[in-house]
Amino acid sequence: MTAPILILTEVALGPAERTAVSKLVEHDTPIEVLVPTGRKRRLVVDFLDHLSLLEFSKAFEGLGGEGDPAAQRAMAETALAGSLAAVEDLGAGATGTLVEGDPVAALADRASSSGAAQAVVVTLPHAIEDTFHTDWANQAQRKIGIPVLHLYAGTGFIGDS
Repeated sequence: MTAPILILTEVALGPAERTAVSKLVEHDTPIEVLVPTGRKRRLVVDFLDHLSLLEFSKAFEGLGGEGDPAAQRAMAETALAGSLAAVEDLGAGATGTLVEGDPVAALADRASSSGAAQAVVVTLPHAIEDTFHTDWANQAQRKIGIPVLHLYAGTGFIGDS
């Protein structure tokens, strides 16, 4: 059995992510999906992200606060179930975990304990974080020391990490 591929995602994986991951795995490669249960929001950064993507209504919707933790956990569970379904027949199968706290630290811990050879980080576009290289993929690349592929959810585009 080869070293696992770790996938950290903030949304359910879809066909574009499945295609990218399928090119990385061999028949005996296990896949492990990590989904954070909540995202610590940075109000100004989120506001600017939405404005830069011309998502004006979302920019002002997000000013209401952190959101319900139970709802965030339910969304994470849905994303995990969808992600596992998307990659279930790739490699040697897929397992998944909900992550509490810092998702990059959880990815680093899991990479260290599993001997993973590669990680994939799937995020929505975050203009400010991506521009200033503070996104999860860049943080992970600096922290875990293995190749990190950054995919933008639903697009098939590879980020700069």
